[in-house]
Amino acid sequence: MDLVQAARCIRADTIRCIASAGAGHYGGSLSLAEVLSVLYFKHMRVDPAHPALEGRDRLFLSKGHAGPALYAALANRGYFSRSALLTLNQPGTNLPSHCDRKRTPGVDMTAGSLAQGFSCAVGAALGSRLRGDGAYIYAIIGDGESQEGQIWEAAMYAAQQKLNHLIAFLDYNGAQLDGAVDAINSLEPVAEKWEAFGWQCIDVPDGHDTAAIDAAVEKAKESTDRPVMIVLHTRKAKGIAKMEGKSEGSHHFALSAEEVARALREIGGGNGVDA
Repeated sequence: MDLVQAARCIRADTIRCIASAGAGHYGGSLSLAEVLSVLYFKHMRVDPAHPALEGRDRLFLSKGHAGPALYAALANRGYFSRSALLTLNQPGTNLPSHCDRKRTPGVDMTAGSLAQGFSCAVGAALGSRLRGDGAYIYAIIGDGESQEGQIWEAAMYAAQQKLNHLIAFLDYNGAQLDGAVDAINSLEPVAEKWEAFGWQCIDVPDGHDTAAIDAAVEKAKESTDRPVMIVLHTRKAKGIAKMEGKSEGSHHFALSAEEVARALREIGGGNGVDA
């Protein structure tokens, strides 16, 4: 599988998904296309035909407002039809704005308040080790979310328990709902913080480079005695020229039909991985 092309398809389908609802969380969804491509099309041991398979690898999307990107990845991986992406937030949909594992095949955690997902991932990693199923547990957290104390409580416990099959990603796009992360409550020095909490930290300067993300995951899997945090330096609203990388207004917004069409042309997402 060409991971670059898979990421293009995920990004394009994320835009189509959100556009179908009129407005939504483009910003933090579009910064995840590459990491979702690497996980679902290279590393995760899953079976779309059996989404509840025991012992499968699992992904905990703690920054739950990025659900449309996860839906796009799952659809392209074959969990459900890509046409379902156009039902986001519609009456009777199986694709609510924030993920619900009881409604959407392939979703491993129902999104709630920020930071809860990370704690759930730590619990799942501990449970997997107790079962001895060898599963890898992946988690994706946001940089604004990382201002929550619950993130650091979970981080301490994961390190204490030496959960080496827990691999997390920080979507470090530098922006949160109210503006720039550094202006509100900076995380720096972020790598040193995670290392101080007992984690191995791997820095990926270009969080949209699928080869670099792939290499980081391979390196993370070599850990034998501690969890791993992979810091992805990304751009919020990646793929939408007028909003990409901006701190203000890039969290939740609407696009005109013309802007959607332009973004899809520039991305070149084609007809999807499963076409």
